[in-house]
Parts: sequence; structure tokens; C-alpha cells
Amino acid sequence: MNIIETSIPDVKIIEPKVFGDERGFFLETFRVDWFKANVADVTFVQDNHSKSSQGILRGLHYQLKNTQGKLVRVTSGEVYDVAVDMRKSSPTYGQHVGVILSGENKRQLWVPEGFAHGFYVRSESAEFVYKCTDYYAPEHEVSLLWNDPALNIQWTLVDEILPSLSAKDEVGLLFKDAPSFS
Repeated sequence: MNIIETSIPDVKIIEPKVFGDERGFFLETFRVDWFKANVADVTFVQDNHSKSSQGILRGLHYQLKNTQGKLVRVTSGEVYDVAVDMRKSSPTYGQHVGVILSGENKRQLWVPEGFAHGFYVRSESAEFVYKCTDYYAPEHEVSLLWNDPALNIQWTLVDEILPSLSAKDEVGLLFKDAPSFS
């Protein structure tokens, strides 16, 4: 696997080695010893899988307790994936990384604890899978407003159509009002 550095040093793009021929392909998506030695010394406790239609935006979410690091990838389709640094003591506090993840490029994104995370579906549909370092705890979840001008995230919207949001994401907090990590 190859690590691609991002503008936020703790956020990493992981590009697997893909072996393929006319029959299909094979790739290793996760190996605990390699991940701990090269990316982060964490333990994953939960795997999640979602499917969404084009134009769906999920996020930007983070948990104040049961804080989750996430290793995310797309198995089918394409998304624009975003991680926002919510760690007040970080030199990159309030900055974000945005990358295209797709079933075709097979890249993964490591989003450490202390980051808000979200994605926008660019293809007709997308299947999104991710590993988490702690369990989902909705009572501790915070949602940032996806289009907060202070974050200036360029979501690469399809045909500039506004995304479809959940009720909680429609009323997400502005970055300036959102709780952060110390």
C-alpha cells in the first residue's frame, strides 16, 4: 500500500496495490500490522456500510464522546469525502481535506479522532464502507453545517444542484458555534 500525504499531516490517503487481469482484480484493503506501523496505532471495533443515491450529502459528523477515527472507502460509485479538523490545539484547526474516493480508484482515507467527517455522492449511487475506532453513540454526535462559509468546502456538486440532507444535517451548527476538542 502507498500512503499519500494531505495538507493535514494526520489525515492520510491510502492507495492499495491492485492486482488484476481479464478475470478481475485482487487487493488488500486492511492489514493491522501495516496500518499500525505506517498510519496510526489504533484498534477498530466497528465496521459500517451505507448505500446512497446521487446528490446525498451525509455529514459533517463527529462525536464528542466515544470519539471515532475512521478508515473510509467506496466499493461502488464515487463520493467527495471531507475531513474537518476540530482539534482546537491543532495548527490545522478549522482546515479540511477533501478527496474523491471511488470504486474505481480504490483509495481509502484515514480520518483520525477529533475530525468531523462527511461525504457527497457524485455518481448515480455509491456504497461506502468504513472502520471505526469506537462505537456509534448518537447521543454524543454533533453535525456541522455542510456549507458553512467559514469552512469554504468546495463540494464538487453534480450540476450545482443542492444536496439532499437529513433533518439533523439541515440544522447543523456553524463551525464558530460547534464544540471542539482541546
